[in-house]
Amino acid sequence: MTEDEQYVADHIALWVGAGFYSGEEIEEMILDIAAEGCNIAVLTSLVGPALERKLSEQRSWPEVTDCDRLDRIFDELHEGGICALSNAGYTMSDGHADVAEALAAGPDGHYRGYCFYHGQDVERAVKGHGVMIAFGHVRGDPARDQRIGQAVAAALNDAGFAVEWDGSSKQRINIPGFRWQRRRS
Repeated sequence: MTEDEQYVADHIALWVGAGFYSGEEIEEMILDIAAEGCNIAVLTSLVGPALERKLSEQRSWPEVTDCDRLDRIFDELHEGGICALSNAGYTMSDGHADVAEALAAGPDGHYRGYCFYHGQDVERAVKGHGVMIAFGHVRGDPARDQRIGQAVAAALNDAGFAVEWDGSSKQRINIPGFRWQRRRS
């Protein structure tokens, strides 16, 4: 396997581990990042076995994983007026764009703030380095941003997550002990 092909193979493992993508979606994503000269047939042949390994691993997971708990928290935050998005784009900029789109599509006046994690955060979490949560107020005021962060951190703490956060609007909330186990849908 060439260096470029190994790069794609590593991403296949991350995408499968993320739990957000179907086999077909992963095969499309391969085409997006594969360098010229990569053997696409060999790379796409890695997808099925990787998905099967993940399904096998899932059998030993707890009934409720950290991902399940975070999904519940995000649902509760969403209902409480904080737009909470999972896997929002790939970067912070993408996440903010996804939030802006969700806020525009949401009911008028429902959201006072937002929180999200993006694709790079997912990759970090799949590698065992916890998950980072971005947050802010819909008006972008630092004092209000901080209050949204406090609400998100409190919800995470209430659900049993240990968070690292300096309490400011300038730092994202980190859940360092987060174990990424998202079941394939």
